[in-house]
Amino acid sequence: MKKHIIVCDHIHEEGLKILQSQDDIEVENLASLPKDELLTHLHKADVLITRSSTDVDSKLLDTAFRDSNKLKAIVRAGVGVDNVDMDSCSYRGVIVMNVPTANTIAAVELTMLHILSAARRLPGANKQLKHDRIWNREDWYGIELKDKKIGIIGFGNIGSRVGIRLKAFDSRIIAYDPYINPSKAIELGIEYTKNFDDILSCDIITIHTPKNKQTINMITSKEIAKMKDGVILINCARGGLYNEDDLYDGLKSGKIAHAGIDVFIKEPATSNKLLDLDNVYVTPHIGANTLESQEKIAIEAANAAISAARGSAFPNALNLPTKTQDMPRAILAFLELSQKLAFFASQAINGAISSINLDICGEELEGYADAFLTFAMLGALKVSLGDSINYVNAAFVAKERSIQSSVNIKQVDTHYRNLIKLTLHTKDESISVSGTVYDSCILRFNNINGFMMDLEPRGNMILVRNTDVPGVIGSIGNTIAKHKVNIADFRLGRRGEMPNSDALALILVDDKITKALINDLRSIPECISVTDVLM
Repeated sequence: MKKHIIVCDHIHEEGLKILQSQDDIEVENLASLPKDELLTHLHKADVLITRSSTDVDSKLLDTAFRDSNKLKAIVRAGVGVDNVDMDSCSYRGVIVMNVPTANTIAAVELTMLHILSAARRLPGANKQLKHDRIWNREDWYGIELKDKKIGIIGFGNIGSRVGIRLKAFDSRIIAYDPYINPSKAIELGIEYTKNFDDILSCDIITIHTPKNKQTINMITSKEIAKMKDGVILINCARGGLYNEDDLYDGLKSGKIAHAGIDVFIKEPATSNKLLDLDNVYVTPHIGANTLESQEKIAIEAANAAISAARGSAFPNALNLPTKTQDMPRAILAFLELSQKLAFFASQAINGAISSINLDICGEELEGYADAFLTFAMLGALKVSLGDSINYVNAAFVAKERSIQSSVNIKQVDTHYRNLIKLTLHTKDESISVSGTVYDSCILRFNNINGFMMDLEPRGNMILVRNTDVPGVIGSIGNTIAKHKVNIADFRLGRRGEMPNSDALALILVDDKITKALINDLRSIPECISVTDVLM
């Protein structure tokens, strides 16, 4: 039976194309329906894709669960989940995911725009000349970024990239983020501090943290009093990180020379008193508003919804029983990798699973070993148990089925700084798959049963073990073509150094894989084994 995804709000057409191209997914784009009418369709959905226009509240969830218990996940196509009742979703067992990195470059570039606008007082100069028709150059002396001390609060995907760009202006950059390894900043040639007062002494301060109990009102009158006279403050992250009343007082007194603000506590912010000040430069929460980021958001949301519908992974899940909210972005990616390694392996092996083993390589991963094992258990059992298995019961079900599990800390692999290797055993065979994560978010498998690989785990795949002899790739390609199936990617890995040893082909295809195609591939003399895998 096909999984059902409902799109509740408008997303870029590229995301819709991805959803509609999946043979095992039924998609309804109901973004144009009135919200009351939309609610009447939600009982059909396994996964919902929403944006800010649809409130995911108890009313929506009650309606979705009224006639069925199908709804398993909600993908918020964007970063913020202010319109999602997380507690109600968790109570219902609905996993909430967001898309936290698709708008990274857009947010970085908007931050740079605000910094430069404040430094050179661009909005005021533009208004005086264009609207007042006054040519008065003496009114618009600004400052240079060269040699200025700029403090970055929060050094994640956005903050770190802002730092990289500011280095090009020959600024002195200081990063404050208690949740990162200091080497992330130091390796970029950026100072790292654990003392927040170092940030308060900067000429310009920009903030890039999530909004939570620790960061709300992170800058108040107390912190402003410690700042330099004439400091510039920037907030393109979340409203409320700077106390708006205290920010207003600091700007009005001149203690704060300028502020660049994209986000507010209450939006739309058309009546916010900050708008009355000439030294405040504002934009209406447009950090993600580029054509490129909207396309990326839609594509990532679509892929996340597909993974969730299939149960292969729940990327960027926000309400899992393991406390993922405070985990670094890279660790969240390795959690997803653990689940995908196991989901892949369980489809590529025959028989009931008797044991699950994880080898963890890398100091950064060691503290999360148990969480990786939980995600791997879910991935391994998902193929046979479907929606009855979840993050809460995975360990209990594994124990009930007498599945042995273990997680081991290994020495760092010589080729990879961080690596996870998963091994599944059944009564008659075993399979090992390893992988890593690049740039905190790019998942890659790099070894399958000793065969070196470099592949992204996604889509319809055919796994072929074959003798490494001339002509076998052509035979495989011709057989696939005979079934009118298009090859999107073809990866071949060797285990031995010499020809005529075994090889492993991993073939990503655009179309549905039929039993007839698998049987025809198995009939090729050089093919030792053929398995289809859906990720």
